[in-house]
Amino acid sequence: MPAKEVAPRRRRKEARPQELTAAALALFVEKGFSATRLDEIAARAGVSKGTLYLYFDSKEALFKAVISEGVVPTIEAGEAMLTESPDDPVALLRTFLLSWWELIGSTPLGGIPKLMMSEAGNFPELARYYDEVVIQRGLALLRTAVQRGIDQGLFRPVDPVLTSTLLVAPLVHLANWKHSFANCCGGQVDALAYVDAHIDLVLHGLTVRNDEQEEQS
Repeated sequence: MPAKEVAPRRRRKEARPQELTAAALALFVEKGFSATRLDEIAARAGVSKGTLYLYFDSKEALFKAVISEGVVPTIEAGEAMLTESPDDPVALLRTFLLSWWELIGSTPLGGIPKLMMSEAGNFPELARYYDEVVIQRGLALLRTAVQRGIDQGLFRPVDPVLTSTLLVAPLVHLANWKHSFANCCGGQVDALAYVDAHIDLVLHGLTVRNDEQEEQS
């Protein structure tokens, strides 16, 4: 019985930009920004390099598209929440931290912080872009929620600038661990339990104790 012929795999002629950014994100996280080539991204998306150039003129443009499509909408949603829920800073902080992990940290986008920490010195323009559109906007969300809690007498008078960095740092660490040591050295962490424990520790450290409330009254 003759062997069944296998039809050659056909390269797709076109791809939506979102498919290209998804392929770029996967390779950036796997190999790093510097080591990833445009022809590899095109191949991962199943298109020619020429097709990729129809949408993006450089690897840097692809990276910025990954951030603007994948990360920025989460920040914009948080900014909207600041306007919609001005009177509950405790719920805001809890939602911000949980949402960061659910929508970014636990997804392939969670590999971006590790990528930027390792490549920022070699690509300062991209680092400045990431700092402006992601880091500073994200810290501003947390800083505003903390300041509201202080103003409402719910939080102790901590430094909002320092506290906003301390709030997100453990989550970034968890994402970095997931994309580094967890892949080769075991030590798997229950991510949701980790995030819940962090939020519990933060809120009990921020909120005013009963004796402090009595002194303020």
